[in-house]
Amino acid sequence: MFAVPDNTLLRPENPALRHPVRVALEVAADRDRWRHLLRYDPDARFATLVSSDEQQEVWLMSWLPGQRTDLHDHAFASGAFTVVGGHLTEAVARRAPDGRAVTELHALSAGQSRVFGPGYVHEVRNDGPDPAISIHVYRDAGRAMRPYHLDPVDGPIRD
Repeated sequence: MFAVPDNTLLRPENPALRHPVRVALEVAADRDRWRHLLRYDPDARFATLVSSDEQQEVWLMSWLPGQRTDLHDHAFASGAFTVVGGHLTEAVARRAPDGRAVTELHALSAGQSRVFGPGYVHEVRNDGPDPAISIHVYRDAGRAMRPYHLDPVDGPIRD
């Protein structure tokens, strides 16, 4: 055991230094914070803002079977997303150092997360038979989405 001097101050944690996956996992675990916002839209993936401040935006998304995003990046934003329930597939499109077009698939289930940075080109989809829920954290530039298309030779090309 050790003694703490009376004049010791506890500095509050700087939220900007918390990893976005950690933020996404904490929000995902606090279902009372977003349960009342959850909706399922049969025509399109549902997305709603859970919270925002000067550092970040936190979004709740629901995905019915077959729903997806188009291929996109988030401009200058960085962040992460975590699957709360169901299963999602992320396809990441990039150019390899040798110039080849590469697409990587990541199958995600509840509790799994992915991180992204500026210029990270991907699409997310629900290929499963059940609805899925995810929490997304965007930093530095909000939830901007710039569209891309995939060229089989040159890789992702911004529209």
